[in-house]
Amino acid sequence: MNVYEAVTSRRAVRGFTDRPVPRDVLERVLSSAAWTPSGSNLQPWHTYVLTGGPLAELKKRAGERLAVGDPWDEPEYEQYPPALKSPYRERRSAFGEQRYGALGITREDMEARQRAASANWDCFGAPAALFCYIDRDLGPAQWSDVGMYLQTVMLLLRAEGLHSCAQMAWAKYRKTVAEVLSPPDELILFCGMSIGFEDVTVGYTRTGRAPLDETVTFVGDC
Repeated sequence: MNVYEAVTSRRAVRGFTDRPVPRDVLERVLSSAAWTPSGSNLQPWHTYVLTGGPLAELKKRAGERLAVGDPWDEPEYEQYPPALKSPYRERRSAFGEQRYGALGITREDMEARQRAASANWDCFGAPAALFCYIDRDLGPAQWSDVGMYLQTVMLLLRAEGLHSCAQMAWAKYRKTVAEVLSPPDELILFCGMSIGFEDVTVGYTRTGRAPLDETVTFVGDC
């Protein structure tokens, strides 16, 4: 698989088989992802990988919180601006319509939407999960570096025949994640990532992308 194929075949998979992900594959992916560029080579990512019993324990604890309607943890960073302007507002709305429309869930059926969203905290059935933290003293440039690192991880997973789903949703259960991982206090959980082999029996609708002229401006004679 070449780089173009990895980029275009990568998507947020929300249905995995229970086929284990080999440890050596995860080590190979993360060893290569360490070469992700970062400003002044700070390498600001702190990564935890969960499989087996520890991941099962995290899913159990998250499921127990869901079952009793425990409220989300207070946010440590803002996932979206409170007043999302155009065109981002429309793109986010279109994503929601496509995502839940593929499941036969209407905009008005908030209960069904919540049930669908709850699959996040089971990692969509994935047998492996990654949790990425960043030092709370670092700034926007270092958060950007972490984003590049996560993208590199996801592309390398595709090269290995694996799929993934990056999930900021786990930040809403950050205290539960911390109970299992015991990260240092100076770290903020940015996101989780479900990793595994796709369950091809789970249907999906792939979200589109904006036309090139909406996001790219060419200047010059190239």
